[in-house]
Amino acid sequence: MSSERPVNPRFAEDLPFREVDAPPAYGRQTGGPVAYLAVADTAGTVIGYVWANDADDAAGWVVPPGLPPRAVNAGASWLRALRSGKARGLAPTALLAELAQGANDNKLSHAVPGSRTEAPSLAALQERAAAGD
Repeated sequence: MSSERPVNPRFAEDLPFREVDAPPAYGRQTGGPVAYLAVADTAGTVIGYVWANDADDAAGWVVPPGLPPRAVNAGASWLRALRSGKARGLAPTALLAELAQGANDNKLSHAVPGSRTEAPSLAALQERAAAGD
């Protein structure tokens, strides 16, 4: 006699996901150039890049690989800033300009002064982050 219990069919069913309501969000992809801003932790280590593209109403957060958990956690406020900017109706680059002025700086992380620049594409920024530049 087997000691395994049969799986209840209710728990084995693959249920479809249906989003009924969600907070406003910028698009997560763009095919064009992106403006971006480096964000660093209190030690000065770059923990991510906030990027924006108005043409596609897109903005997001790119994280370098291999960050310690404290650095990943410090990036949460930048994701919240992206949601807040969209909820306030800001164009992606208008939010980026606010962030560059220190609007989201906190005890865990800050916008790197003078780091606002552009990349030819989101893929190029992701490659930069992956290379640790």
